[in-house]
Amino acid sequence: MNRAMIDCQSHLFLPAVLELLRQRSEDPRIVEQNGQLTLHMDSWVRKIPPHYCDVSVKLATMDAAGIELTLLSTNDPGPEWFGADGPRAAQLANVALAEIAAAHPTRFCWLCVLPLQDATAAAAELDRCRQDPRMKGVLLYTNLAGRWCDEPPFEWLFARAAELGLPLVLHPAKPLTLQATTGHELVGALGNMFEDTIALARIIVSGLLDRYPTVKLVCPHLGGALPFLIGRLDHQVLVLKRSNQQLRQAPRAYLRQIYFDVATPMAETIQFAIDLLGPERLLFASDDPWVEPTVTRDAVLRLQLPAEMQSRLLAGNARELFQLSS
Repeated sequence: MNRAMIDCQSHLFLPAVLELLRQRSEDPRIVEQNGQLTLHMDSWVRKIPPHYCDVSVKLATMDAAGIELTLLSTNDPGPEWFGADGPRAAQLANVALAEIAAAHPTRFCWLCVLPLQDATAAAAELDRCRQDPRMKGVLLYTNLAGRWCDEPPFEWLFARAAELGLPLVLHPAKPLTLQATTGHELVGALGNMFEDTIALARIIVSGLLDRYPTVKLVCPHLGGALPFLIGRLDHQVLVLKRSNQQLRQAPRAYLRQIYFDVATPMAETIQFAIDLLGPERLLFASDDPWVEPTVTRDAVLRLQLPAEMQSRLLAGNARELFQLSS
């Protein structure tokens, strides 16, 4: 397929991190039975088939979908779930991602993870990762082992990212709505989307985007439900004064400071985002290996967008945001 695409959300489980998880006696941990790996995080148990760890499968999937370049990231659990081993977990993940990108320099860049439970170690790891020109941003989990990412201990990262011009890419962690969404297998469909929704709303109403207006923030999955609820948030903040911050503008206005990936199977949702947010803030993403890249690709193509708009959504916006070479 002769269509240049850049995938802004694609994951691998990394063998070095899996080995660290194998060594743990408490969650998060890996359990192996009859050759099947499962990741245990409280009542959230997920299978890890071999191809979730296989770079060659990732490349073949990219080729089949027409993806030129992938911004590769690890899967959760993030380093904060490892407690005192967090700095080690972060470095294992980041070294592995850097090695994959170095081995396939025309196909991969990568996003680093940081042990944000330890600000000193996290800042040092960020500085180390910045030495690799193929590291293009920070994967910031929506919650850090139960603490929302907008909370004061993590504000230094927004300040540093704004200073460096380094994108912060949100990604769901183990959902804080886990118990509410487990019973009917709704964690992936709703729990993760509520993570996006709540984390992004909190970032907006916290005033972080007023304090760091140049920060490059990316929210996955079209912001969860927030674009559909933003009118209600406007009313709550502006009319009912239900906010502890004096924001400089309406919550709706901040959405146009944020980038959103379009990982969804529904073309109508992408069209709504184009109308509400503008096409210049939208990025193609697959959420592979959880979702086949062709799912989002085909949703975009069904819209039959003007050629220039489609090209920007599939690759051009990402190329500019992450400063990728042509």
